[in-house]
Amino acid sequence: MTLGWFSIVRLGLVQMALGAIVVLTTSTLNRLMVVEMALPAVLPGLLVALHYVIQITRPNWGFLSDTGGQRTRWIIGGMGILALGGFGAAIGVVLFAENWSAGLAVSIVSYALIGLGVGASGTSLLALLATATEPRRRAAAATITWLMMIFGIAVTAGTVGAFLDPYSPALLLRIVGVVTVGACVLTTLAVWGIESRLGAPAPVADPPRFIDGLREIWAERAARNFTIFVGLSMTAYFMQELILEPYAGLVFGLTPGQSTQLSGAQNGGVFLGMLTVGIAATGLSLGSLRTWVVAGCLGSAVSLCAITLIGNLALGVALLPAVIGLGVFNGMFAVAAIGSMMALAGEGRTAREGTRMGLWGAAQAIAAGFGGLLGAAAVDMLRTGLPDTTAFGAVFLAEAALFLFAALLALRVIAHRRSASAAPLVPGE
Repeated sequence: MTLGWFSIVRLGLVQMALGAIVVLTTSTLNRLMVVEMALPAVLPGLLVALHYVIQITRPNWGFLSDTGGQRTRWIIGGMGILALGGFGAAIGVVLFAENWSAGLAVSIVSYALIGLGVGASGTSLLALLATATEPRRRAAAATITWLMMIFGIAVTAGTVGAFLDPYSPALLLRIVGVVTVGACVLTTLAVWGIESRLGAPAPVADPPRFIDGLREIWAERAARNFTIFVGLSMTAYFMQELILEPYAGLVFGLTPGQSTQLSGAQNGGVFLGMLTVGIAATGLSLGSLRTWVVAGCLGSAVSLCAITLIGNLALGVALLPAVIGLGVFNGMFAVAAIGSMMALAGEGRTAREGTRMGLWGAAQAIAAGFGGLLGAAAVDMLRTGLPDTTAFGAVFLAEAALFLFAALLALRVIAHRRSASAAPLVPGE
């Protein structure tokens, strides 16, 4: 038995809940630390990098769900850990204003929990989708679930931004509390009973060692090359994540609420870009996934150059359209890459879908942490001798160059698959 469209949408709600919590740490809390508390950008950069480094455990989570015969428990349990870490991160921000050491200690523990929660829940969810979705529906399933995740990110960022002004620590904790509790409830309701109806496989009687399973996957040339592509492209994707809101605040004078809404607009653009690929590639069979990956990388590079130029010319009115454009092309790249990932997950040795997704998830997480930290550290270093506009612009241009290189690499490592093999987005088919 395989997943129907309704069940795929239900699992997409889990992705939406994941995005809703994570966006608070990468946008709102990051902005508060850098601008309101005047902390160096490298501090939230290191904290976010920590939660990504912890996700190096993703292959292990995937292997456990492959051999344990039950993924639902990891999805729900991981979300609970993520919610605890998200609320703890908000407490850490509040504590920074009163006791720097206490704030740092709480933040370190909280961001470690965030990494564990995302790794356990997200990897198990993707493994369930990869194993229980018909091959012809995998690209469509990737599109649906990631659209829902970006929708959750965009709505959360926009809503939090609207309610956060005027900022106060008590208001921040109330808002984060509502988001984290809501995410846990939504996840439990969304995933409950799906795996049991599918007839989950029994646990493996004599499972191989994790390291042996990982070596089997790494020996597959397609999986190894795709891992390298994921690492490079995601470094480019995440370099601006921790510096865009501080850029908006320091260069254009936006308030915390306004910069959070800007982040929401960017993620709204990501949603639009993903929807475009979902309709054009998956629904209308226009272009291959590789073509959309390359187009997204090239468009992202152009958008970053535009954002740099806008800062140098002080054209504040053009910032929002440029950021939305960056989001659109980021979305095109991301969903096409995820579709390729879903297609590859079911190829090669069977009963290793979770391990493959975990390997690529770990590569993405390490690249995301490295990219975010690299961007934040570079801005801190350049701001010591350059104006804010020039410092941020230099990092944006470096990110654009990485996107160009990622586009070239995609032409080599992603097969020229037409999306016509994917099922149309029509419920009940």
